[in-house]
Amino acid sequence: MRKLTSVAKAADDLRSHVHFDAETGQIWLNENRMLLVHAEAQALLRKELIDTLGMERARGLLTRMGYASGVRDAELARKQSQSADDMEAFMTGPKLHTLEGIVRVTPIRLEMDRPRGAFYGEFLWEHSWEGQWHRHYFGVHHEPVCWTQIGYASGYTSAFMGRRILYKEVECVGAGDNNCRIVGRPIEEWEDAEAQMRYYNPESIADQLIDLQTQVTHLRSSIGEKETLPQHMIGVSPGFRAAYGLLKQAADSQIPVLLLGETGVGKEVFARCLHEMSPRAGKDFVAVNCAAMPQELVESELFGVEKGAYTGAQSARPGRFERADGGTLFLDEVGDLPLPAQAKLLRVLQEREIERLGDQKPRKVDVRVVAATNADLAKLVKEGRFRLDLYYRLNAYQILIPPLRERKDDISPLSKAFLEKYATVHGKRLRGFTDKAKRALLSYTWPGNIRELQNVIERAVILAPHGTRVEAEQLFLAERDGASPELGLDAHGDLARGWQPGERLCESVLNGVFTLDEVESMLLETAVAKAKGNLSGAARLLGITRPQLAYRLKRMKEADKQEKVPAPEKRPAKNSVAA
Repeated sequence: MRKLTSVAKAADDLRSHVHFDAETGQIWLNENRMLLVHAEAQALLRKELIDTLGMERARGLLTRMGYASGVRDAELARKQSQSADDMEAFMTGPKLHTLEGIVRVTPIRLEMDRPRGAFYGEFLWEHSWEGQWHRHYFGVHHEPVCWTQIGYASGYTSAFMGRRILYKEVECVGAGDNNCRIVGRPIEEWEDAEAQMRYYNPESIADQLIDLQTQVTHLRSSIGEKETLPQHMIGVSPGFRAAYGLLKQAADSQIPVLLLGETGVGKEVFARCLHEMSPRAGKDFVAVNCAAMPQELVESELFGVEKGAYTGAQSARPGRFERADGGTLFLDEVGDLPLPAQAKLLRVLQEREIERLGDQKPRKVDVRVVAATNADLAKLVKEGRFRLDLYYRLNAYQILIPPLRERKDDISPLSKAFLEKYATVHGKRLRGFTDKAKRALLSYTWPGNIRELQNVIERAVILAPHGTRVEAEQLFLAERDGASPELGLDAHGDLARGWQPGERLCESVLNGVFTLDEVESMLLETAVAKAKGNLSGAARLLGITRPQLAYRLKRMKEADKQEKVPAPEKRPAKNSVAA
């Protein structure tokens, strides 16, 4: 067995990972926000829990609280284990417990074999705040009382080892001993494991009361609502609720609906929800992007075509209106429709019949039209690019979907839903987001709205290691928002805004500050450094393939070699005259 003193010396100095931000009043340990609280205030809260819930129930609640904290700290140790052996990595937890001011931890005996799941740990605890304050308020207890700390040790070691490890406090200052001493072993090696495990199971009256209180809160918030939101409609912000309320009121009618909002706000999701809430839910929902269709094919796609109507029309086929008969037709980017198609669309809305291209026989259709656009239709009307009569027809019932930057309350539930979705898709088990990642998501302006958020979360899920939390660095929001690629946050703890890196870079190149080759070299070197030398990872950051990156790096090295070769001296010609 290694000497434990050398293990402790080999552990990293965790104090370097603690950051006090005087501007925002926040404390960070890596990406986790921490709190610096008075020990006496914490002790008073502990006393109130004991007085209110009783000794046994308070013990269970505090033990589980410590267990959850230990699991979180084990994540940091797992990261460290990538570059350190198991013994050194494990000591991160005891050092964190000391750094956090909970208790001074000194290892007495530590043996572990992670592949085999074998573990034995014995530690000395000195200056335990929990034991000292319990003794202060309740006197010498008949058994150990450092419940939160025991929960922390069990949670930390269990998460680190990947199996349940149970600690017991065999000496405690709260029970009259000079110091505290704990012993940890796999749960099956304890004879009284079942009796100890009752403190780790959330079955106390406190949890039941908290659960009931949560249910009451949800019931109060849902008073007056006839139904909950559909599964794919996620939002709690006032702007989202207002738009959804208008949508719900229009569901039972046949009125055309115009959805307005920026690209990516979820207009098609709203349109599908309208269809599913309407009496037409049993029929087809047909979506068409008017901006994606070639202008010469718009009419045939919407209204259908007869055989021989034009060169290449080998057979008759129905258009989108006929396919949506009895259901709903969603016309996205309706402002991009050409004027001839607008005239035919108006006729369909008025007469409820269509004529296929190359045919003069009208065909009755029963279709509800839901249109959407991110353009200003009123402005297009003034410019003569959109028919006024069609505008009035489509604008009968308007619903404005606000951008995501105005729906800050929706970012967290949307992020959680996307994380669960893509973790399932990519076969990963992730534990959520770090505190700093949550702040980054809330601070970003989201110019691409929900579509951008969805893409960002999917990429982060791919990059995040299995069993960890998504970190701010994996979201790449700093680069998107023009902030420092390393820090991602400005002096106030928010994502930097207002810097136009593209414009500044262009000015620097055009003014001779940098050459184009120098800019490319800096970009390549930064990407490789950020990916820690992994060329595949660097290529993903740059949006190119690995062979493309390798070629550019090779070309860059060859150019550097040529610059280092001294140029031959120029000798004056025989007939030249020295100046």
